[in-house]
Amino acid sequence: MAHATVDAPSSPGPGRTGTGGNPWLVLLAVSLGVIMVMLDGTVVGIANPVIQKDLGASLSDLQWVTSGYLLALAVFLITAGKLGDLFGHKRVFLIGVVGFALTSVGIGLSAELAEVVPGVTPVGALIGLRVLQGLFGALLQPAALALLRGAFPGERLHQAMGAWGAIIGLSSAAGPIIGGLLVEKVSWESVFFINAPVGIIALLMGLFLIKEHRVQTMARIDWGGVVLLSGAMFALVWSIIKAPEWGWGDSRTVGFLAGFAVLIAAFIFWQSKAKQPLVPLSLFRNASISIGTLLMMMVTFAMFGAMFFLGFFFQGVHGLSPLDAGMRMLPMSAGMIVASPLAGMLLGRLGPKITMTAGLLITSVSMFLMSQLTIDASFLETSIPFVLLAFGLSPVFVGATEIIVGNAPLELSGVAGGLQQSAMQVGGALGTAILGAVMAGEISGKLPGYLGPAAQEIPPAQMTLLEKAAAFGGLPEGTPEQIRQLVGPAVNSAFMDGMHLAFLVSTAVALLTAGLALFVRSGRKSEGAPAHMG
Repeated sequence: MAHATVDAPSSPGPGRTGTGGNPWLVLLAVSLGVIMVMLDGTVVGIANPVIQKDLGASLSDLQWVTSGYLLALAVFLITAGKLGDLFGHKRVFLIGVVGFALTSVGIGLSAELAEVVPGVTPVGALIGLRVLQGLFGALLQPAALALLRGAFPGERLHQAMGAWGAIIGLSSAAGPIIGGLLVEKVSWESVFFINAPVGIIALLMGLFLIKEHRVQTMARIDWGGVVLLSGAMFALVWSIIKAPEWGWGDSRTVGFLAGFAVLIAAFIFWQSKAKQPLVPLSLFRNASISIGTLLMMMVTFAMFGAMFFLGFFFQGVHGLSPLDAGMRMLPMSAGMIVASPLAGMLLGRLGPKITMTAGLLITSVSMFLMSQLTIDASFLETSIPFVLLAFGLSPVFVGATEIIVGNAPLELSGVAGGLQQSAMQVGGALGTAILGAVMAGEISGKLPGYLGPAAQEIPPAQMTLLEKAAAFGGLPEGTPEQIRQLVGPAVNSAFMDGMHLAFLVSTAVALLTAGLALFVRSGRKSEGAPAHMG
């Protein structure tokens, strides 16, 4: 693959201008762009019930509001990273900022757009714009990591990643609170309109604080690789999304998984022959990059898969409002604000092996404690495992990101950033789907026992409805009080058993993953040295 020589950040070489300026201001500028993506990811779940009532959306529509965004994001991340490597990360980042902000405003105006565009319904406009929003979000995230990679020298990259994690933790903590307030006090549209001022500030800061960073003189896109990888990622993520509905043994699920296997094999073959491949296979000869990617996938499998059920636990079993549920999650998000910079410091002093292994062991303890939560768990009882989880996950997220991006050659920093984000998306989707299936199976097995003799008198169709209600944390609103008193306790108890098993599986995954962390090494310390790809 032809590209320009990589120079130290202080001495830009041909084909590259360093990010320049104060690297911490670069960090602030790119963080504002990514904060939009983080806020959007946390507030949409809170806004969905109101969107359903306001636009008359069906459950399938709401699933597409989330799935359409996830698909676009997951499919396009690595390609977006490559675009930054070829045409400049600043340029790609700013396009992502503008596009994400504009599509956010468009989502808030879905009803108005449907009135002026023939044949388009408000829900259709909303879903279409969410897909576009996912594409622009994919442009933002790899470019942001690549810009940090260029702004901070190798020996300080862990500090940048620690601060990056703190900013992400802050936006995660603020998301449910801001979203809950806006939905309850203003409107669901306002949770999307808020991206407009954030986007304007990010655009202005990016224009004046970031200098272009491009390390390749060639600008050829491997379109064959783009098509094959996009098709493979779509088949994988779509099968994961639909498997809970279709069943893992269904022919459609198996067909999409088989399609993924064929396409990814074709992609690997194509990359071995292409003159300028989309993802050079030599990248994975570095064991740390391969293990770091697997670490990121497995830890997000455990985290997102298990944490997905806590919203149903707080709002369904406890009956908390979205805002109160967000406040219950605050100790974890707030803990990450403190834990992420600390993780960056420890990674610099102790290295990734000790720091990440310790983090995964703490994560397993936290997951085990959450497997012991009771129906009436107090704020303190949930806060302790949440704080532990923050201090367990932060070293893994910061360390795995530094390992993937820091070990990659500078000219592939965008691809490495896309790889890191893709691992997060795929791991989270796998965790949600697989642990959801584990939880559903446990509920199906335990619910009849909690119902007692009455279970024999319930028709199979109604029992299936009760099992689905249990999987979502309790009976739906509008259930007659007599029925709620009769079967409500059994439904809640079955949900708790399912959630406990999901957290126990996550505990085991965290423990297994801790062993992998012993085989990684830090990112390169000298930017001028050739990348070690052996």
